[in-house]
Amino acid sequence: LEERTVKFSESILKICKRLSKDLVTSPVISQLVRSATSVGANYCEANNAESRSDFKHKIGISKKEAKETVYWLRMVLLLFPERKDEINLLRKEATELTLIFGAIMKTTAINS
Repeated sequence: LEERTVKFSESILKICKRLSKDLVTSPVISQLVRSATSVGANYCEANNAESRSDFKHKIGISKKEAKETVYWLRMVLLLFPERKDEINLLRKEATELTLIFGAIMKTTAINS
């Protein structure tokens, strides 16, 4: 999963580098980059958590950031409809990551 989140971040960065930036698109692209790269960063932190509580917290942040990334991808799709196929693939991955982190949180809560 760590590698999957890294590849997801890399894909987001690659597409964002190719998008045209202006007064409207720049803030949206910036928010997308922040949320998408935060998914994997927080998952890495979760893997090095100091306690079960810390682990659950970091996984929760990863889930929240993945969900936020779905939102920003929707905004990017609105601004760049010609990138529909690429963006929809990234939205699918962000949605899957959200579900995976939700399942991890549920399992962790059950095992507590």
